[in-house]
Amino acid sequence: MIRSAHRPLFAPRDMRLGILARLARINLLIVAALLVLGAIGVMMLYSVADGHWQPYASRQAIRFAAAFFVMIAMATIDLRIWLKLAYPAYVLGLVLLVAVEAIGTIGKGGQRWLDLGIMRLQPSEVMKVALVLALARYYHARHVWTAGRLISLPLPVAMIAVPVVLVAAEPDLGTALILLMTGLVVIFLAGAPRWLFVAGALAAAVAVPVVWSQMHDYQKQRVQTFLNPEKDPLGAGYQIIQSKIALGSGGVHGKGWLKGTQSHLDFLPEMKTDFIFTVLVEEFGLVGGLLVLGLFLLVIGHGLWVGLGCRNQFGRLLAAGLAFVIFSYVFINIGMVTGLLPVVGVPLPLISYGGSALFTMM
Repeated sequence: MIRSAHRPLFAPRDMRLGILARLARINLLIVAALLVLGAIGVMMLYSVADGHWQPYASRQAIRFAAAFFVMIAMATIDLRIWLKLAYPAYVLGLVLLVAVEAIGTIGKGGQRWLDLGIMRLQPSEVMKVALVLALARYYHARHVWTAGRLISLPLPVAMIAVPVVLVAAEPDLGTALILLMTGLVVIFLAGAPRWLFVAGALAAAVAVPVVWSQMHDYQKQRVQTFLNPEKDPLGAGYQIIQSKIALGSGGVHGKGWLKGTQSHLDFLPEMKTDFIFTVLVEEFGLVGGLLVLGLFLLVIGHGLWVGLGCRNQFGRLLAAGLAFVIFSYVFINIGMVTGLLPVVGVPLPLISYGGSALFTMM
């Protein structure tokens, strides 16, 4: 008998669960890990501002508190409702990305935000969740054997390509890369042919010269700086060189909270966003860095565990896909600040300053 991925989202006993019952099933260990990460973020933003709540720490604390209650509320929503909202969420994400191109706010070399008056929304952050929802729903309705055939690929590939192109045009290469990787991971987990990914990797390698020719000058400079930051130590290579100095100077236990020299003497740029992990390691050392990475590993591992335990394709791909979104954030940000990856402007979840990314992660 051909097995279908389109199975009931809940067993009969689960369908009777109310809001209170679903609240009781929330994993308190993961909630605690998120609270600790959020508190660390507020602490580091307090330090970045030289021991002042303004302008970063107080705003981040308020945003985190609001995002926390939104997270708890969303945890009580029936999974079948998320299934119904998957395609509308994806369409809304595309509309917001198009709106950015038309009326978006320009800042930091790109047009990436929509000014809503009370806050600035970055639609590409919304799309990270919407893309996983839409792909999970698409494969939920496919038979297992169909998901492994080429005939099922054109639509999900198009679903990935459209937002990737729109985000890359802002330009926001880091977020476009996360969207691309996340989409490919969901397709891989859904059962797409493995040889297709090998062929895609080879095609990407062949296309490198074409991609290079289409990149913006500042993007090329980032790649060149990644390969040889010492070539321009006072210019393009300044960020990563100072980041490495700060990381190394922290040692095992760090210099102490509010006592980081590279950060408090303004040697380190973009401290509140891209390079906040560098500030953390300088002040709390290797121990503090490993603690943060351990908390992220706990959250990501739990997401994958939930995915493996799901009885339906939608829940499985949704949990695993969102866990990978968090992983990609952490992996790229840590790779940036340690010089293992080019600087592409990806924040550290729950710790870097920002509203859209914070709400997306929660």
